[in-house]
Amino acid sequence: MSSERFGMPLRVRYVECDMQGRVFNGHYLTWVDMALNEALREIVGDYQTLTDAGIDFVVAAAELQFRRPAHFDDDLVIGVGFDPLGRTSLRSTYEIRRGQDLIAEAAMIHVCVDATTLEKQPWPDWFRELIHAPH
Repeated sequence: MSSERFGMPLRVRYVECDMQGRVFNGHYLTWVDMALNEALREIVGDYQTLTDAGIDFVVAAAELQFRRPAHFDDDLVIGVGFDPLGRTSLRSTYEIRRGQDLIAEAAMIHVCVDATTLEKQPWPDWFRELIHAPH
C-alpha cells in the first residue's frame, strides 16, 4: 500500500456482523468508501466542492484482501493512501487495522468525470496539487 495520509476510526456495529460473529464482507467496501470521503474532505472540503468545480468520479475497479476477521465492537482504523494520479484515474489504497493487526487491504480505482455530463475527463491541475500535497 502507498504511505497512509489519513486514518478514519471506526467501531464495528453489531448489524455489520454475520451469523458467524464476523464482519460480513460487503461492509469492508462501505468502510473504504467512508474513509475515502473523509480523506477527500480534509484535502478539498466537502464533496459538493468537487461537483461545484465541475468534477466528479466513478468507481472503475475495487479489490479487497482479507487477512484476519473483524468482530462486533472492535475498534478499527481505516488508513488511506493515494498513488500518483493518472491522467483520468485515481488509485486509493487502504489498510484496515485493529491495533497493530492488519485486518484487510483494499484498493479502489476511480475515474474523473464531468459533474454534469459524466464524460471522462482529466483531473484538473488544482486537484492534482491538493491530492499530492504533503499532509
